[in-house]
Amino acid sequence: MRYDFTSIMDRHGRDAIAVDGLGKGFAPGAPKPGFDPIPMWVADMNFPTCPTITQAILDRAAHPAFGYFSPPEAYYEKIISWHSRRNGAENLRAEHIGYENGVLGGVLSALNVLCSRGDKVLLHSPTYIGFTKSLTSNGYSIVHSPLVRDGAGVWRMDLADMERKIAENKIHAAILCSPHNPMGRVWERGELEEVMALFEKYDVWVISDEIWSDLILEGNRHVPTQSVSPWAREHTAAFYAPSKTFNLAGLVGAYHIVYNPWLRHRMEKESALSHYNEMNVLSMHALLGAYTPEGEAWVEQLRKVLTGNVRFAVDYISRRFPGVETTHPQGTYMLFVDCSRWCEEHGMTIDQVERRCWNVGVAVQDGRMFHGSCHLRMNLALPRSRVEEALGRMEQYVFTDRA
Repeated sequence: MRYDFTSIMDRHGRDAIAVDGLGKGFAPGAPKPGFDPIPMWVADMNFPTCPTITQAILDRAAHPAFGYFSPPEAYYEKIISWHSRRNGAENLRAEHIGYENGVLGGVLSALNVLCSRGDKVLLHSPTYIGFTKSLTSNGYSIVHSPLVRDGAGVWRMDLADMERKIAENKIHAAILCSPHNPMGRVWERGELEEVMALFEKYDVWVISDEIWSDLILEGNRHVPTQSVSPWAREHTAAFYAPSKTFNLAGLVGAYHIVYNPWLRHRMEKESALSHYNEMNVLSMHALLGAYTPEGEAWVEQLRKVLTGNVRFAVDYISRRFPGVETTHPQGTYMLFVDCSRWCEEHGMTIDQVERRCWNVGVAVQDGRMFHGSCHLRMNLALPRSRVEEALGRMEQYVFTDRA
């Protein structure tokens, strides 16, 4: 079956901050008259989800009782089967899987078990804004280890910098984003083996956000952090969700995979303290509808669409926006665009660039909140026609010498 990734979906008035939030302070500015908005900021997709998910929700909603419930065995079986097929997970059992309202909540539960408030936590920069906000709001201090570009232009972890900062700051926990957000790096097995050996040397527990792991662009493969060594399996809390993969963020629902029983039991205790970390019945049925052969076929078609969009955008920017730089992401549907040289050459600030974009409806995100000093973050999970229109507007109205 062929799924629809080309129709332009009207999300106005349908609870979508990507379009209805524009011009309301926390989001990009609303466009000037004559320009329709092209949402390229918040990290959800402008594609309809897989039809089996909608049908699973409708089937459950047809029964008019929504009382207390427990997840059936099928919930765990679906997750186990999904990770076995897609990630080669071995000996994954239901007891290793635990529900989380969201990945960030799970990250905090793990940190609260492994650290004391005020402890320093190692993260790579650029850094996902959700990590920055949730850690600082909960009393943790972030120590950044910047990613560095190698001779081929590939972003890599700087092991020497990481080791120095772990030792100097007496760090006990690190957050690994795999694939990396916002750079889109898909870590290779050798890289993960080296970094996990470093963490083992200093007894650093690892929290691995792998929510993007299904959205790997063609030619790359996700390697689960827990799979690279026996130590990694026992010292990593990994977090996943169908939300990014299937455009389900509004339904809420994630899960952890933790093999170490001590860590798992302590995390479950921590997450239960608020009496709020409870599964939503419709969210559960959405996962049951997602983790199916039809859902997998949908994801594979989506990956082709995203791969094409990314290739088109990176090529367009490199050829037509002199002074604007980006690297080809290997996963996710986000592009991190460095405008430093263009701004310097044209005497502009990134604020002025963003305003130019927003004025013509290209609703990109300020990269500074991700620790990119003069960057834009662009969501490419749109029909190709919308990506082409957005880049065309940027060429005509933004990255131009015309006032």
